[in-house]
Amino acid sequence: MYLQKLSLVNFKNLESQSFDFQQKINCFVGNNGVGKTNILDAIYYLSFAKSYFNSVAVQNIMHGEAFFMIEGDYVLNDRNEKIVCSLKKGQKKVLKRNGKSYEKFSEHIGQLPLVIISPADRDLVTEGSDTRRKFIDGVISQQNKNYLKDLLSYNKVLSQRNALLKYFAANRTFDALNLEVYNEQLSEYGARIFEVRKVFLEKFIPIFNEKYQIISDDKETVNLVYKSQLNDFSMKDLLQQSLEKDKMLQYTSSGIHKDDLSFEIGNYPIKKFGSQGQQKSYLIALKFAQFEFIKQQSNVVPILLLDDIFDKLDESRVLQIINLVDNDEFGQIFITDTHSERTENIVKQSNKPYQIFKL
Repeated sequence: MYLQKLSLVNFKNLESQSFDFQQKINCFVGNNGVGKTNILDAIYYLSFAKSYFNSVAVQNIMHGEAFFMIEGDYVLNDRNEKIVCSLKKGQKKVLKRNGKSYEKFSEHIGQLPLVIISPADRDLVTEGSDTRRKFIDGVISQQNKNYLKDLLSYNKVLSQRNALLKYFAANRTFDALNLEVYNEQLSEYGARIFEVRKVFLEKFIPIFNEKYQIISDDKETVNLVYKSQLNDFSMKDLLQQSLEKDKMLQYTSSGIHKDDLSFEIGNYPIKKFGSQGQQKSYLIALKFAQFEFIKQQSNVVPILLLDDIFDKLDESRVLQIINLVDNDEFGQIFITDTHSERTENIVKQSNKPYQIFKL
């Protein structure tokens, strides 16, 4: 799979741009603020119908304009595919594949597999468990439609249960039977989600460890630990145990929506004990493992977006990343960098056809 052509109108700071791409390596170079990352985000948009960097869709429309449109021409399994995503102020976002609109965007997830590596990934280390759960869910959802359905259903029921707990508190009432309906549904969806996450991480963690060893040249040992309340109790038991607490807090305090991943280096949290370079290597290894996992599951080589990843990495780690990318296991790659010379020196070492767009 590869992206042949990208056209943008009024997307962020890009008024009207069009690019024809190489099948292997495409680089965007230029000063900060010229729109390099926005081009990668537009490519991301065509795979996920949303921005990687800004979840408020209307804010992705160019300032002073009424709409944006992103159009991509792909080759997938020797077939031509045209994907168009557009948004007009005051209207619903539209996503079309070969001229036909999707009713549910979730149906599109996984059709054009993609992995992005960006400085924004640092949130996985610094932010709360919600960010790390989204990472797990994002990887699994690209190749498991049933998981995505269960996740959407779980979140909907969770929201309804929380609304009911607020209603009880506001009206000083309580209806155990009504609450039990939501408990049953949460237990059913939660158990399935937990099992899929557990099986996924059993496969994913060894791939991650292998990628990190390559990037760090076997200098450090790292670990990824899945933390879930469901390791010790069933979802049903958790909801029963936390009932009084939930009534007081007016929200559901236990369940798979509290799962987390612990990022460790030498058995210590990487957030506290990892250098900036180690943290960056850790995140890059996570994303390369994501790439490998999706490729194995979908039998399609994902597109890889590398946003400013060579900054703050020493030369030996950059070289290890290029060695990874030089492997024929990778397909089409998009790179952004502020240093034109550095980019050219790096991609030259890959022995792959490349194109550099100077913005």
